[in-house]
Amino acid sequence: MSIPANLAALAGMWIGVNRLWLTPTEPVRESTTEMTVSVIGQGKFLTVGYTWSEGGKPQDGLILFELEPQSGEVRATWVDSWHMGDKAMVFQGTADSAGKVSVKCSYPAPPGPDWGWQIVITPVQDGTFLMTMYNITPEGESFLAVEASCTRTA
Repeated sequence: MSIPANLAALAGMWIGVNRLWLTPTEPVRESTTEMTVSVIGQGKFLTVGYTWSEGGKPQDGLILFELEPQSGEVRATWVDSWHMGDKAMVFQGTADSAGKVSVKCSYPAPPGPDWGWQIVITPVQDGTFLMTMYNITPEGESFLAVEASCTRTA
């Protein structure tokens, strides 16, 4: 198993704007984000490490992606200091031929039913890439929760 070339090409340092929406009706919260994308494990895994802030307090996170070449399935593990505290979330999804990766998982939201979370990595040809995250209601309605738009610095 190895990371496709179009995703491996994201390896490097990035900087941009992180936008956070707590609900669709609340104003967006913006902060600077810095990302480091690395291909590790002899080309078998891709990591996206990032920093951002909320309310003036620094935050950070990491996503580890792996691709199963026979099925095209992508698995990811995500940790973030603000979004989930001390637990990792594990995702499954797909990557398309243009390098766009989309993974989803569910998380408990007591006392109600589980909600969903989706992470999408979109390489853009002009030297930028976009990381978006969506919250998904138990009824399947999806709304934008995080958008990080970055440009390469190294």
